[in-house]
Amino acid sequence: MSMDYQTGREGEFTYRGHTLDELQDMELDEVAELLPARQRRSITRGLSVEKQKLLEKAEGKTPEETANNPIRTHLRDMPVLPSFVGLTFAVYNGQSFERTEIEPEMIGHYLGEFQLTRKSVEHGQAGIGATRSSKFVPLK
Repeated sequence: MSMDYQTGREGEFTYRGHTLDELQDMELDEVAELLPARQRRSITRGLSVEKQKLLEKAEGKTPEETANNPIRTHLRDMPVLPSFVGLTFAVYNGQSFERTEIEPEMIGHYLGEFQLTRKSVEHGQAGIGATRSSKFVPLK
């Protein structure tokens, strides 16, 4: 699945043919038309009360304010909107709140995609008795 965002010849970010400034000036319904189907559906059916509060909280903040004091949220299923770009969110991963700075390339994804809920497995050495070959203990 490839997203339709790219940098132009001048190095300016575009998302489906619109610059970041154009996206930030659009209404929520206009932005929803550009998003992938799942995110578009969640917005057109109406954001929940919690998501509305998060949206209002984010619109009242500046990137400098959120750098030191990020916006804390459990809403991993909130789509990243153009108004979030530059802000810092602390997204809950099931154990702790992890900081995520929103960049233009994240538009159209969910907040939870950037904070993993599971650690990668790092296997240690097999213990004695784990396998038949582990019974052999070298003398030197």
